[in-house]
Amino acid sequence: MRYRMPAALLAALCSLLIACSSPGADSAKTESAANATQPAVDAAADPIAERRAAVERVDDAAIIANASHGREWLTYNHGFSEQRYSRLKQINVDNVDRLGLAWSYNLGSTRGVEATPVVVGDTMYVTASWSVVHALDARTGEKLWQYDPQVPREYGARACCDVVNRGVAVAKGKVFVGTLDGYLVALDPATGEVLWRTDTFGHMREKKLQTITGAPRVFGDLVVIGNGGAELQTRGYLTAYNVHTGEQEWRWYSVPEDPEPPFADASMEMAAKTWDPDGAWRETGGGGTMWDSMAYDPELGLLYVGVGNGNPWNQDVRSPKGGDNLFLSSIVALKAKTGEYVWHYQEVPGDTWDFTAAQHIILADLEIDGEARKVLMHAPKNGFFFVIDRTDGSFISAEPFVDVNWAEGYDENGRPIIAEGARAKKAAREMRPSAYGAHNWHPMSFNPETGLVYIPAQGVPLAMESDPSFQPNTHQPGHPMSNLGWNIGHLVNTITPEAKPFGHLLAWDPVAQKEVWRQEYLSPWNGGTTTTAGGLVFQGSADARFIAYDAKTGDALWQVPVSSGVIAGPSTFEIDGTQYVSIAVGWGGVYGLAQRHSERMGTGRVYTFRLDGEAKMPEIPRAEDVRSTTLVSGYEYEAEDVGPGAQLYVSSCIFCHGVPGVNNGGSLPNPGYVDASVLESLPTLLIEGAWSSRGMPSFKGKLSEREAEQIAAFIQNTAESVAKQSK
Repeated sequence: MRYRMPAALLAALCSLLIACSSPGADSAKTESAANATQPAVDAAADPIAERRAAVERVDDAAIIANASHGREWLTYNHGFSEQRYSRLKQINVDNVDRLGLAWSYNLGSTRGVEATPVVVGDTMYVTASWSVVHALDARTGEKLWQYDPQVPREYGARACCDVVNRGVAVAKGKVFVGTLDGYLVALDPATGEVLWRTDTFGHMREKKLQTITGAPRVFGDLVVIGNGGAELQTRGYLTAYNVHTGEQEWRWYSVPEDPEPPFADASMEMAAKTWDPDGAWRETGGGGTMWDSMAYDPELGLLYVGVGNGNPWNQDVRSPKGGDNLFLSSIVALKAKTGEYVWHYQEVPGDTWDFTAAQHIILADLEIDGEARKVLMHAPKNGFFFVIDRTDGSFISAEPFVDVNWAEGYDENGRPIIAEGARAKKAAREMRPSAYGAHNWHPMSFNPETGLVYIPAQGVPLAMESDPSFQPNTHQPGHPMSNLGWNIGHLVNTITPEAKPFGHLLAWDPVAQKEVWRQEYLSPWNGGTTTTAGGLVFQGSADARFIAYDAKTGDALWQVPVSSGVIAGPSTFEIDGTQYVSIAVGWGGVYGLAQRHSERMGTGRVYTFRLDGEAKMPEIPRAEDVRSTTLVSGYEYEAEDVGPGAQLYVSSCIFCHGVPGVNNGGSLPNPGYVDASVLESLPTLLIEGAWSSRGMPSFKGKLSEREAEQIAAFIQNTAESVAKQSK
C-alpha cells in the first residue's frame, strides 16, 4: 500500500525553503565581442607595471577624490559613504535606450554570484562563487588572470546561504579577498600572485562552524573583514589587519564569550549584563556575526558595522531570562584605528526572528526639520527604514517600508513596540517580514540629487513558533537543518502562511520617511541597485533582466535579457572618455538555492554595456536543456518509511533543495526531478559523499543507509502527491 501525503502537510512543506549549499565549477572562459568596436590600447605601455601602479595609488585620498567624479569604481559600494552613487552622466535618461553590449565574460560558476565589479584604471576585479577572483581588461573583457583559493568543498555545508563572495577591496598595491574557508588573502594586482594569506578563524577553525562571504573594506593601513555563520556555531567578530603584512591590528567581538569577569573590554562587560548566563548561547557561540555591511567616516574616524542575528535564533532558548542580548541586531560605531567601541543603536533588542542588522549601511548629510544632520541610513531585514545620527548613534526616525506585523512602531527612544504574540511562544505565527528579510544583503543606493534611496524590497512568507524540544548542536529529525549544525530553536511553517511572495524596487524618501515610487517584479530576490548623475537607477531582476529606470519617476527606460536571475549590484566606470555599466550575473543565495524564476540556466557571467555597443549577446541554454522537468517515478518504497523520511529530509535537506517536486530548483537541483536510479543509489551517494567535490556534504556518520532509504521514500511519495494534485 502506498502512502499519500496529506495535502495540509504538503502545503506546509511547500513553503519551507530558506537555503544552504552545494555544486560549482570554476573554469573561466573569455568571450570578448569580435564584432565590437573597442577603444585602442597603448601597446607601448607596460601593462603589468600600469596595473600595479594603478592599485598602488589607491588610498583614502584617492577613494574620496573618486567619489567626486566617479571615473573608477574603487570599492564595493563606491566610496566610504557606501552610497553606490556615481557622478558619471554620459549615459543618461535621454540616451540610455542606446545601450548595447560591449563584452561579456564567462565566470564558469554554477552557483550564486553576489560581487559588484571593482574597476581600477582599465582593470576589473570581480569574484565568483567559491571565492574565485577574476581580473579582466575592463575595455574588452579579456581575462588577465584568475586566482582560485581552492576552498575545501566541505565548506559548502558550513555556508548557510550559498558559496558566495561579494567582492574584493583594492588599495596600496594589493587586491584583498576573503575566502569562504576563512582566509584573508592579499594578491598582486598584475599577476594574481599571493602576497600574504592570513587565517582569520585561528583557534576557532575546528571548534566552530563559520565562513566569510563579505567584501573587505580598506582605510588607512588597515583591511577589515568579519565572519558569517550565526545559524550554526560561532561568535561574531570584526578584525582589522595590516595591509602590508597581514598581521592582526585589532579585533572586536559582538557578543560576550563568558558572562563573568574578566572581560576583554568595557563593551563586553556591558553586553554580558544583557544575556542569561544559563542560556543555550553558551554552547552555540551566541551568533552576532558581521558578515556584510560596513561604512567609514574619515572625518569622524568612525567605522560603522551591522551586527547579525543570535544563535540560536529563538531567544527563549538562547537567553531564556530575556535581556537585550547586546550587540545582536545592532549598528555599532568603533574607532577605526583601534577597534574601540564608541556607541551602538540596537534595532531589535532581544531579537528572536533572525532580524539581522547586517544589511547595507549608507552615510549621508541630510537636512531634517531644518537642521543639517550627519546621518546613517539603514533598511534591514526587520522592515523598518532607520535614520540615525552617525555622530552619536541617537535615534532620529524609523518607519516601515513593507508590511510589518512583529512591531507596531518605534517609540521616541528608538525602541520597538513589540506586537502582541509576535514572539510566537505558544502558537505558530506568520512573520512579516520573515527571516528572508524585507531587504536582505542586496545593496541599495542613494542619489543626492533626487534625495531618494533605492531599495530591493521583498517578502517571502514564513511562519515560526518556539521549539519546546530544541537541543543545541544536536541532530533532531524534523528540526530544520539540525543534521548540518543549524541552531534555530524554532519550528518553521507548521501552519501555512497566507501572504504571497513579492519583490519590488522601492524609491524611498529618507527625510519624509515615505515611499515615492515602486516597480513590481515577478518574485523576491532581485539584485542590488546603483544610481547615477545621469538620472538613472540600474538593477538586475530574479527573472533574468538588467534594467535601467528613471531615478525620479521610476519609469523603465531600457532592459536586456541576461543569462540567469541577477542578485548582485552593478557598477559603472569610465575609460578613455567612454562610460560603461557592468553587472555580474549568477543566480543563487539563500532563496535562490531552491527556487528560481527564469527559464535561463547559464553559468555566472559579467556583462558590460556602453552606448552603441555592438557585441552579440551570448547564447544561453534554457532550463529544460539543463535539467529534467519530469517528476521522478518508478522507485519502490514502503509506506511506513515516508513519515520518518519527511522528518529526516527537513533536518538534512530542506533549506538547500526545497520541497521535492514543488520547488523548481534554483542553483541546486530539486530531488523531485531526478531519475529513479538516483533514489535507488541514494544511500551510497549520500554516505560516501559522491557529490562532495561540488560542495554537497557527506552524510557519513550523520545518516544510516536505512535513513537514506527513508529519505528516498519521502522524495518519491512527495513527487507522486504533487503529480496527483496537479491533475
